[in-house]
Amino acid sequence: MLEGLPDQPVVLVGLMGAGKTRVGRLLASRLNRKFIDADSEIEASAKCSIEDIFARYGEEAFRDGERRVIERLMKTKNSVIATGGGAFTCAETRANVLARGLSVWLRADLDVLVERVSQRDNRPLLRDGDKRATLARLMTERYPQYAEADITVESGTEGPDTVVESILSALYAHCQTGSLEASGG
Repeated sequence: MLEGLPDQPVVLVGLMGAGKTRVGRLLASRLNRKFIDADSEIEASAKCSIEDIFARYGEEAFRDGERRVIERLMKTKNSVIATGGGAFTCAETRANVLARGLSVWLRADLDVLVERVSQRDNRPLLRDGDKRATLARLMTERYPQYAEADITVESGTEGPDTVVESILSALYAHCQTGSLEASGG
């Protein structure tokens, strides 16, 4: 664990395919913290899959449930939380994360995201239409909000261990200087 790292949650944000869950598990292990996947918590609370929530109730209902679950998760000290791609775009959720946690934007370029999300077909926003076009649109819409995160780390073609090292370096810089301006990459 990094000396001097506050006990507040480290919250990973970014588009689907950026590696939040995979990197989050590794980061939590390295920091000796609990890993929490917000999407899994949402499914447990709703007692159904995210796909089913979207199909039955729509995106707006999903986002409301997501906001409430993340609000609860932000009370979990010494944790690493992987959020869903749209979570940080909600102003209320973003304010909550920025006030109560250390936010890390995992940023990846379009080609990397397309390759990663094409490996699975369980993402409701990518069900219909061209995945590349949808991701490009989401980048345009969401990147301004993601840019408000405390730390930005590139999550490109390097492996998750390299991304974790970049996050740890940025967190270490924060612990030493008291600022979160260090970026990995």
